[in-house]
Amino acid sequence: MMLATTTCLIAAPARAEQLELATVPRIEVDTATLNRDTITFSGGVGYLPSYEGSNNYIAVPVAVVRGRVMGFNFSTNGLQLSVDGVRNRKGSRLDVMFGPIIGLNVNRNARIVDPQVRALGKLNSALQFGGFVGIGKTGVLTSAYDKIALRVSYLRDISGVHNSYIISPSIEYGMPISRRAYLGMSASASFAGDGYAETYFAVDAAGSLASGLPVFARPRGGVKSYTGSVVGNYALTGDLLRGLQLFTVISYSQLQGDFALSPITSIAGGADQFYGVLGIGYTF
Repeated sequence: MMLATTTCLIAAPARAEQLELATVPRIEVDTATLNRDTITFSGGVGYLPSYEGSNNYIAVPVAVVRGRVMGFNFSTNGLQLSVDGVRNRKGSRLDVMFGPIIGLNVNRNARIVDPQVRALGKLNSALQFGGFVGIGKTGVLTSAYDKIALRVSYLRDISGVHNSYIISPSIEYGMPISRRAYLGMSASASFAGDGYAETYFAVDAAGSLASGLPVFARPRGGVKSYTGSVVGNYALTGDLLRGLQLFTVISYSQLQGDFALSPITSIAGGADQFYGVLGIGYTF
């Protein structure tokens, strides 16, 4: 498991750059401490688009819980919960990941700032269920405790809102800079089905009349977005493995294809999407 107390809250993963080993301080960590059960509670404020494709931003409260119990890792990511069903073996530097994900998609459900998009009406929250598979390796570039991981997740609407899917492959790299500080980077892509595109990015004749946006009746699915993120942790009590910590997340996404061409994005919003989070957490 990475030493960070939080991961990127919007989804998120980026490529690792080669670092000079000599520039990274030697970090002495007891192996038994690394393998102990742990749980982290974090809270803060997020700054994000008011809907997917918006160029208006809102502040929202953010909560993150992650940890390990009896060798099983779990974490929240926004309104999603994932559980790794493959138990980590003590002392192993290879991490095989496989497990379920469940969460809510609240896109265009509330707090829509743009009046034209607000005129299209609010959408119900979509309950999504799926899973993920991945593999990670600890001790790869800068120390015995940095980690690189590849992961693919699949989510499908089970509530009848968009009746479609989202597939997200990602690559993540994280390293402790010292006993107090951690830096993580990630890059990901997102693929969505036709139902997702039509639900969140279409404008029918009635919607065009209400909002003044042009008709965009049948957007197609495909590559939805590319995302890059950076996460940082700083231990206020001197140890990343326990105690009080500050964390921050900065993320950038760019919508693609019909997701960017839709008037909901191209006229009322923008394809460039920025996200930021600042908060504090405690690891037990």
